[in-house]
Amino acid sequence: MEIPDDALLALNLTEEQAGDALRMAAAVKLYELGRLSSGAAARLAGVARVLFLSRMADYGVETFKLTEEDLRKEARLA
Repeated sequence: MEIPDDALLALNLTEEQAGDALRMAAAVKLYELGRLSSGAAARLAGVARVLFLSRMADYGVETFKLTEEDLRKEARLA
């Protein structure tokens, strides 16, 4: 993924760090929208599921805002 130099400077991140941050942000948003399970989102972010879930608060996303059906899906994927 190419990230413009001015964005890297504004973020004060290396290109690799920015790529990791963007993958995490995308994974969190897709999880929040219900497009990915927590496990799939964690894989997209490149982190363990437990770490992904623990980072949700950093993005203002509730970790366990799951319906009963969501809980069943998550249990099958665990």
